Amino acid sequence: MIVIGIAREERFSPNSVEKDRAIMVAVMAQMQGRTLSEEDVKRHGTMLSEADMKKGGIVLSEADILAAAAEAERHGEEYHLPDVDLYLSMARGERLLALLREKEAQGRVVMNPTEGVEACRRSRVEALMRRHHLPLPPQESGEGYWLKRGDGAAQEAADVVFCEDRQALAVAEQAFRERGIADMVVQAHVRGDLVKFYGVEPAGFFRYFYPGDDGDSKFGDEERNGKPRHYFFQRQQLQATAELLSRLAKVPVYGGDAIVKADGDFVLIDFNDWPSFSRCKDEAARAIAFGGNWSNRNNRNNRNNRSNRNNRSNRNNQNNRKI
Repeated sequence: MIVIGIAREERFSPNSVEKDRAIMVAVMAQMQGRTLSEEDVKRHGTMLSEADMKKGGIVLSEADILAAAAEAERHGEEYHLPDVDLYLSMARGERLLALLREKEAQGRVVMNPTEGVEACRRSRVEALMRRHHLPLPPQESGEGYWLKRGDGAAQEAADVVFCEDRQALAVAEQAFRERGIADMVVQAHVRGDLVKFYGVEPAGFFRYFYPGDDGDSKFGDEERNGKPRHYFFQRQQLQATAELLSRLAKVPVYGGDAIVKADGDFVLIDFNDWPSFSRCKDEAARAIAFGGNWSNRNNRNNRNNRSNRNNRSNRNNQNNRKI
């Protein structure tokens, strides 16, 4: 099976560029592929060599692919991704998602699927959770509010803002609008332990950690909840809820944040496609590489694609006979 790994564009990895790339490189290492160097890209572009095909695949960055597409278009040529069996993708940009949709239409496996990546835009995933009655923060709590950009994951610290009251919230909403962000999500602040979780749903892989224990943070927002008290909660219930959401959103490789309250109940405050897995990178890389049953998925997609083509051909033949 030939694989391309696509590392995330830097603007979608605020303060996490190296961590996000590291998990993709680790997955490809498990699959006996390699990372494409900057010199390789300059010399060969993003096409796969025979050696790469034999090794099993390569890691490309989202930026490499976009640069290759732009170069092709400057020469009046259409750009298409190299044709392989499996695309392990952390991409979030619209242009690359469109290129990946082409491959999905051809029966290739893209993981995470483009539909799932789009479903993880914050306002969409929150609407999905509400429809399925999954645990979300309340509308009001008396503890303040979080304003978050709803059209995607945070790209900078200003995309997630704590507001002490409704007046501060109104000011923050206006600031978002002035930045061109009209799609927003408002969540009431919830007291409790902040827990980060990571999962690979097809493999049953699930891990959770308390960022307050190690101090590792993107923007420092975790400090609002203070040091974790490690309240007791049902780990299996958190895993079941996260895995259900991953299936609903069609995001097998996922991560997110939850708040565990003093009574053991929890709410999900964030859910993302393909996180960095920085606290469990090697374990997660093995789960992604070997737990997804990717070759069977690819064979099934190819069979379905052939079946759809045959059905269309049969219908066309029947129509021709009628004519």
